[in-house]
Amino acid sequence: MRKRKAIVEMDACVACGCCAKVCPRKAITIDHGTYAHVNMDLCIGCGLCAKECPASIILIKEIQS
Repeated sequence: MRKRKAIVEMDACVACGCCAKVCPRKAITIDHGTYAHVNMDLCIGCGLCAKECPASIILIKEIQS
């Protein structure tokens, strides 16, 4: 089964927190003030975070579950 999930390019993330603010499942946290971390168990792949990211570094990808 394939599911959509948010993937963050951590090396490009500036930890602005925009993605975490719009996540309806609270699946995104800012780790150590350096990058966004996605909890794959909570992420539903809705894409709101990717749309909100000012740097366009969040991708929504299909992954095997």
